[in-house]
Amino acid sequence: MTTRDQSEFRRAVTRLSIQFTALIVAILALMGGLLYSIVTTAASESDNRKMAAATLIDSPRDAPLDVFVAIFNNGQLAVSRNMPAGLPDTSAISRVLASHRSETGTSQVGGRSYAVLTAFHDGRVAQAALDRHESQEEADRLVLAMSTTGAAAAVLAALVSVWMAGRALRPLAESLALQRRFVADASHELRTPLTLLSTRAQMLRRKLTRPGAGPAPEEVADGVEGIVEDAKLLTGILDDLLISADPRAAADYEPVNLGSIGANATALAEAEAQKRSILLESKFPSVPVTVRGSEVSLGRVFTALISNSLDHARSAVTIQVSAQGREAVIRVADDGPGFPPDFDTRAFERFASSRADAGKEGVSRHYGLGLALVAEIATLHKGTVGIDSGPTGGAAVVVTLPLA
Repeated sequence: MTTRDQSEFRRAVTRLSIQFTALIVAILALMGGLLYSIVTTAASESDNRKMAAATLIDSPRDAPLDVFVAIFNNGQLAVSRNMPAGLPDTSAISRVLASHRSETGTSQVGGRSYAVLTAFHDGRVAQAALDRHESQEEADRLVLAMSTTGAAAAVLAALVSVWMAGRALRPLAESLALQRRFVADASHELRTPLTLLSTRAQMLRRKLTRPGAGPAPEEVADGVEGIVEDAKLLTGILDDLLISADPRAAADYEPVNLGSIGANATALAEAEAQKRSILLESKFPSVPVTVRGSEVSLGRVFTALISNSLDHARSAVTIQVSAQGREAVIRVADDGPGFPPDFDTRAFERFASSRADAGKEGVSRHYGLGLALVAEIATLHKGTVGIDSGPTGGAAVVVTLPLA
């Protein structure tokens, strides 16, 4: 992906991660609030049951340790031995004694909060007070635990969301980058041959519509031949573009023999080599050199390398396939001017200008993606590609692929 594509990919990952993390935080907050409400409600109901039971005892001495009881009966008030100062709430006792109806409330005594239940039973009034300090501390501990856990979960969710968003969006980003690159490549690569094709067609039309005796047969034949050659170039360019932009090519890999593929590509290039007076020398082993790959894509590798060498060779091009250890090696060399000294860093960039031509007249220009396509196909086949010096001082391109 280009720098622009990488930037857009990172922004998309960031947005998706933020949204996912925000959703997780909202869910955790909702669940935490629900849990807090359930716990505090259950604690409050437990306290109320404990106080209600305490109002039914006969003597304050029978009260639970954490409940303080006062009983007003027959004009006498009996209270728990350790009743805090400020309790019981005598005004609440008076109101319940007068109304015969139970009353609940809260009293603040000595910096502590007490839940108070005052009830009328069988002509007497009993008041139970429960210290809420422990319940509040438990609620505070619950909030702290949920906050800590929620923060850790939010951080973990953010990290996981970045990872998941990256994995989910990368194929889409790469597909979009391939689409953009395909459009850019098509626009760049097809402009010149389409212009030439249009020019040839216009010139042929002028000859055919010229008044008088009309065009000579050889003029028409030359024009048609030029159009056929340009159409052939366009077909090759489209093949290169489609192979370069097809991310599903790896799904069709199968064992193939590089020697056989190279021999076929060499045979197809023989006529062009003879036309240019260039000798094609092939060195293929007698035993198969097998790799896992796409026969069509690897065929384009040989075609692109041979075409590149024919464009720059003076008299000879050598195509060689060999097995070295666990690797298969494709080497295509020519005796042309060679690559510039600093060209190895950009040899396989798209649209990079490689070398000056060999000074031959009448050599058709090659418009395909060339070495850039070779590099992409090699990468898809888990291989490498590099440039080297030819045996006669020219240039060589070496493709290394893992053996099957």
